[in-house]
Amino acid sequence: MSVELMVWDEPVPISRDQARATYLAVKRADPVAGAEPPEVAKELPGELTLYPGHVLVSMDLDAMDEMSAQVFTIARAHGLVCYDPQRDLVHNVAPLGVYDGMQLHTGDGMIVHDPDLGLVHDVLATLSPQNPFVALVSFGRHFLQVSPGYELEYKEGTLVRAVLPELAEVQNAFSEYATGDRSFLTRHRWSPPD
Repeated sequence: MSVELMVWDEPVPISRDQARATYLAVKRADPVAGAEPPEVAKELPGELTLYPGHVLVSMDLDAMDEMSAQVFTIARAHGLVCYDPQRDLVHNVAPLGVYDGMQLHTGDGMIVHDPDLGLVHDVLATLSPQNPFVALVSFGRHFLQVSPGYELEYKEGTLVRAVLPELAEVQNAFSEYATGDRSFLTRHRWSPPD
């Protein structure tokens, strides 16, 4: 079984709905045969199909996690949007958090270096038994992670936990963490792990 990602240029960040609509419209079009591939295509792994202004990257399911991380990194380096139709997530170039090298990790195997804030927001809505955690990690400094039931764990020296009642509060805490705002630490009741 194969999976795919689509890479293209957008002048401003786009929503998942916009990315999905673009992906579906492009897939209905005919691929470009014999055209000179764009510069980014020379760096992308996997099997490539070229469409006008878009590159479709296909890969085996068992290689998805590793190859997707490469595609996300290459797309960002070229200032391109990347849409993941399997997860229904869009990777925009900006806005980013304040921690250079911050990583987004998910329980379903996705790893993204320097994720955009929209992606972080959208990924949190995918928490489920198939995606049992989401973490933002600034290695060597601190991290914030959440599991279904909205149990947050924050570590900066000492590990503390809090349970939040709603997804919107979790998304707000992750946004604050990513932008260097520590308001989430004073707004919620934290306790050491059992």
